[in-house]
Amino acid sequence: MNHSAIAVRYAKAFFATAKEKSLLDSLKTDIELVFSVCTESADFILLLESPIVQTSKKAQLISSIFNGKVNKLTLSFLMLITENKREIHIPGICRNFLGLTRKDQNKKSALLTTASEIDSKSIKKIEQLLGKELNATIELSTNIKPEIIGGLIVRLDDKQYDASIATQLNKIKQKLLESELK
Repeated sequence: MNHSAIAVRYAKAFFATAKEKSLLDSLKTDIELVFSVCTESADFILLLESPIVQTSKKAQLISSIFNGKVNKLTLSFLMLITENKREIHIPGICRNFLGLTRKDQNKKSALLTTASEIDSKSIKKIEQLLGKELNATIELSTNIKPEIIGGLIVRLDDKQYDASIATQLNKIKQKLLESELK
């Protein structure tokens, strides 16, 4: 079976359970914790992917890591995934679950790239403008890339708006080269 299909199925099932039990916010926080452990700990990923470590030992280690830190329902879900030998899919399940919660709460993630750091007031203004335009709540993260020289790049879902000086200079360069060739 396709790896992403497995992750989507488990995420949808857990999302439906969270909605049904009115625990979406609490379980979202739990899944964010689990996902951060997945992204920040190479050892945890090695544990999940290891064919040598027995399933029972994996379940025991996962339980000791998250017991007392997450809701019992989340811990039971992680145990179910492990018992079904799908623990390798935990990062994908988390990613899909968080995507489902953002969609349910009408939130969109955007990445703002600038040449230098900008103040929080400007960031809030950009979030408001994007939110008004898209009729959604925007979760804006920032990135600094001095090589864009100035301007900004906004990436939202699979779309990108590039108003950087570096891109404008490249366009001018291309037009000059094309006109020179004629």
